[in-house]
Amino acid sequence: MITDSKIAVITGASSGIGAAYAERFARRGYDLVLVARRAERLQSLAASLTDQYGVRVESLVADLASEEGQARVEQRLASSPAVSVLVNNAGIARLATISTSPLQDSLAQIALNMTALTRLTHAILPGMLARNTGSIINISSVMALNTLPISSVYSGSKAFVLAFSRGLQQELADTGVKVQVVLPAATATEIWDQSGVPFAALPPEAVMTTDNLVDAALAAFDQGETVTLPSVAELGMIDNFESSRIALFGAAQTGKVAPRLQSR
Repeated sequence: MITDSKIAVITGASSGIGAAYAERFARRGYDLVLVARRAERLQSLAASLTDQYGVRVESLVADLASEEGQARVEQRLASSPAVSVLVNNAGIARLATISTSPLQDSLAQIALNMTALTRLTHAILPGMLARNTGSIINISSVMALNTLPISSVYSGSKAFVLAFSRGLQQELADTGVKVQVVLPAATATEIWDQSGVPFAALPPEAVMTTDNLVDAALAAFDQGETVTLPSVAELGMIDNFESSRIALFGAAQTGKVAPRLQSR
């Protein structure tokens, strides 16, 4: 077990966004704890990163959609207070209407996209707060801001990640622990394989590579961004959205019924 250096823990690390984060943090000199279901892929990635960067890599095989897998990783994090970075990346999409999809598809998305992320954050925070330093990177989705007829649960789960991260940012504002939430749009990952929407159906010009996504997200991380949409060029659009959201919340803080809803 790695215990005596700066450590980045990355979930969903066997491919795609997680594997790209693993490579970038190895390049930055972090030892790694890589979490995923696929042991062979994890071991191959671990060997490659060790050979290339000389870092120590621990492979932690766990299915974070299961209670057993969540508990295993939770225990690992709680027993290692030296973890410097947690990247909550593991997630799945099951894109279908509620009326035609199995309940298990919805529950699996909730377990992985929401419950696992929450449990691992709970596990990591005490050590980070004790040292007054650390970073949590939560991977949400641009679908947190929009819902389609086939994305009720997926969008809801990613909206939770965004709201959870915003609240955590405020909670930790006066500490040395930082939280970034990243909202990718369509990205070339294996999530599409079991999503119900084939990757080939996406317009190529709308799809970002995982390397470009992670590089952009880490550039934002280094600049201190707290909410990052890597594919949005106009920062003013993000600022305007945030301002409108806060203004709408403020307008709701009255005990009076809106005139349009008053009895006539």
